Amino acid sequence: MNNKLTPIAVLVGALLIGGVILFSGHSSPQVAGGTANNVSMVDGKQVIELNVKGGYSPKLTTAKAGVPTVLKLNTSGTFDCSSAVRIPSMGISKNLPPSGTTEIDLGTPKVATLDGVCVMGMYSFKIDFQG
Repeated sequence: MNNKLTPIAVLVGALLIGGVILFSGHSSPQVAGGTANNVSMVDGKQVIELNVKGGYSPKLTTAKAGVPTVLKLNTSGTFDCSSAVRIPSMGISKNLPPSGTTEIDLGTPKVATLDGVCVMGMYSFKIDFQG
């Protein structure tokens, strides 16, 4: 009887471990330095790109302070609450299209951490502007 339960126990264990890995892997891809490489310079402006669907990815971005900055929010079949984004400290509130790119001008941020959140408060992101 023990021989029949062993494969079932192994299968259940594998499914549990796989589920934990799947759900914990939902966070943004990380690179050396702690944040994803989603910041670029285009025509003298710093461009920060976030993917929006079931949250914001990456959740943490490090960017340079004192540089004109544009936030690009990319949606692709996004119908959850993350499609309505708020940046309270800047008085920004935007409804995003289900698919497409929305640009938000962040001006020239000073050294600070900018917090963004969906309208329900379920999903958030941070942009850490450093000198």
